[in-house]
Parts: sequence; C-alpha cells; structure tokens
Amino acid sequence: MKADEIRSLTPIEIEDRLKENFESMRNLRFQQALQQLDNPALITKTRKEIAKIKTILNEIKHNKKMRTINNVEV
Repeated sequence: MKADEIRSLTPIEIEDRLKENFESMRNLRFQQALQQLDNPALITKTRKEIAKIKTILNEIKHNKKMRTINNVEV
C-alpha cells in the first residue's frame, strides 16, 4: 500500500492496518522458524509496511499536537 493511500484512511483504519501487519509478521516468522516460508521477501515487505504505517501515524499525531500548540499561542 502506498503512503498516499494510507494517509487517505482514518486514524482508526490505519491502526487496524497496523495490527493486521503485526499479525501477518508474527505468522511469517512462525512459518520461517518451521521452514515453511516459501517467500522470505514477505518478511521484509511486511516490516517496511509496518514502518511506513508507524511513520504516518506519528506524522498525524505530530500535526495534531502542533495544531493545539498553535491554537493556544494565538
């Protein structure tokens, strides 16, 4: 999923997507431990997706914080 697509989601949907990716990562690591993983690149892809989602969530939280600070100063 591209960053623009993630940004178009609501924060709740983004957090749900993050939970899904954590679950997927857990399952992939179990498969890898049992040597049943067909495509090890999926772990890297999922890890990068998690990082992308966390970055966007932090941007959203930072923007909200900056808005409240700016409103108080005005």
